[in-house]
Amino acid sequence: MRNRSVPVEGILPHVSYRDVAAAMAWLTRVFGFEEHYRYGVDGGRVSGADMHLGGAHMMVRTRVGATPAELGFGTQSLTVFVENVEGHYARAKAEGATIVEDPHETEYGEFQYAAVDLEGHHWLFSRHARDVAPEDWGAVVAKG
Repeated sequence: MRNRSVPVEGILPHVSYRDVAAAMAWLTRVFGFEEHYRYGVDGGRVSGADMHLGGAHMMVRTRVGATPAELGFGTQSLTVFVENVEGHYARAKAEGATIVEDPHETEYGEFQYAAVDLEGHHWLFSRHARDVAPEDWGAVVAKG
């Protein structure tokens, strides 16, 4: 389904973690990501990797500085589109993810839930529930 309010084509995010290998294991176990490749394996320490969940890819890399959890606020929110939001939610919850929004349908046509990972990064897992024009829920569309 296509939803004019939420495009899925995108940007490749780079998400930083103190321990990339531990983050990769957590993201795989809890959210179902898969490793595509890793790099910078120096003395057993991974400095970065490409991971994906379906067609959504991201880079994970070594963090320098405070984590979002240490800062006390999120530095970004990442949305990943999955077909089975309910099943994904059940897996993440059973594996101990901190759920911050239970599954629900938004006014802009998404069915989603939100969770926070092991270092405080905010994640949304979503699927299009219905096609909603942005102006139907109050957004102002730029005329180009």
